[in-house]
Amino acid sequence: MKKFLTIIIVLLTFVNCSTEKADTPSTDATTKTYFPPITGTIWETKTIESLGWKPTAVQPLLDYLTQKSTKGFIILVDGKIVLEKYFNGHSANTSWYWASAGKTLTTAITGIAQQEGMVNINAKVSDYLGTGWTSLPIAKENLITNKHLLTMTSGIEDLANGDAVDPASLQYKADAGTRWAYHNVYVKLQDVIAKATKQTWSGYFNTKLRDKIGMEGSWIQMDNNSVYWSTTRSMARFGLLMLNKGKWENNTILNEAFVSEATSTSQNLNFSYGYLWWLNGKESYRLPQTQLVFKGSLVPSAPTDMYMALGKNDQKIYVIPSKNMVVVRMGEAADNANLALSDFDEVLWSKIKALYL
Repeated sequence: MKKFLTIIIVLLTFVNCSTEKADTPSTDATTKTYFPPITGTIWETKTIESLGWKPTAVQPLLDYLTQKSTKGFIILVDGKIVLEKYFNGHSANTSWYWASAGKTLTTAITGIAQQEGMVNINAKVSDYLGTGWTSLPIAKENLITNKHLLTMTSGIEDLANGDAVDPASLQYKADAGTRWAYHNVYVKLQDVIAKATKQTWSGYFNTKLRDKIGMEGSWIQMDNNSVYWSTTRSMARFGLLMLNKGKWENNTILNEAFVSEATSTSQNLNFSYGYLWWLNGKESYRLPQTQLVFKGSLVPSAPTDMYMALGKNDQKIYVIPSKNMVVVRMGEAADNANLALSDFDEVLWSKIKALYL
């Protein structure tokens, strides 16, 4: 907790010291987005020079990534690789964990199951899992919908029982929809999907998402957490799908309307949170393990339209529509262990921004 409070103080310092609006240069609307082949290792590239970016800003960025325990880093623009580097013994073929950045994969699969008529996000969780999936009184449990799990507003006690999601550990804190708190209970959506589709979670995921966009990787159960492991490029593929509003080339994987919902403010308790996606450029935000509200944007140096998949120890997918850009970072914690956001995001973006300003 002391480490977390330190992170909060540093973040507040950045917000208070930075009044500059993040630059969001627009891209050429006629530029066609490239998609790498579903199989193989071919992935077209663009040079820093062809974009009119600054080659002299590359090395400071790479030095910072090296210093901050990075393993894999990719920048895509228009779907093409502009920068791809691996550090500390990692390679393009090495898998690493997504941590909570993988929550957004659960979001995507929930949207796919809904568009197939298998799931309704506004329906009660107990419609799929039966009553007694929590230790709440039935009347309170029945208030919790799939959408509450997507938006972290289930009302479940978020600190006392850690990440445990057995019924006895899912205890009442507040009525669903009245309190935002970051909690592992979202993972029950994977059970909802499995029940609704009559398939295993990983089987449905692989068929409906992973294999359709050429991702590699697998789900691994780690204590109470279902964690996705993949290569850095697979993480970038998912970011590219989201950048293209759920389409892979001309194939609709995820409905565009759902992508828009998922990457917009989803409730009035935390303006910087969508459906398990973090949103930049909002007027305020909340963070895990606290009920404090912080004024300003999550990452002041970054474009205001950016949305983010953020995972423990600085696993990142940044999607920036205004620049038709995806940035991925995998690695160890840049500084202290953290649940999602850290001061690393702000400093990293100041160095990315130096490439194109």
